[in-house]
Amino acid sequence: MINFIAFYKHPENVEAFDKAYWETHIPLINKVPGLAGLQAHKFWPGKDGPAPYYMMAVLSFADKESFKAGMKSPEMAEAGANLMSFAKGLVEFQTTELDPRA
Repeated sequence: MINFIAFYKHPENVEAFDKAYWETHIPLINKVPGLAGLQAHKFWPGKDGPAPYYMMAVLSFADKESFKAGMKSPEMAEAGANLMSFAKGLVEFQTTELDPRA
């Protein structure tokens, strides 16, 4: 399992961010070929104050081949362009591979 994780910093306008994310971006992401799962997590504040991130999204792919094909797809290109229209400067990405020992 390969996971592509997007970490989102706190947006200035949460309502506008959530609207763009859920109404436009997620429908585009759901069209990405090979996507096996999608989870979105909102961070809770800790005892010392707000979390460093507002939310994270985890896009899961069954294997490296599915991940590579999905990332190179026109659907992902469209979703990426859409994301930059409302989250430029707010998002950081990491890719992980599930450790089979877990």
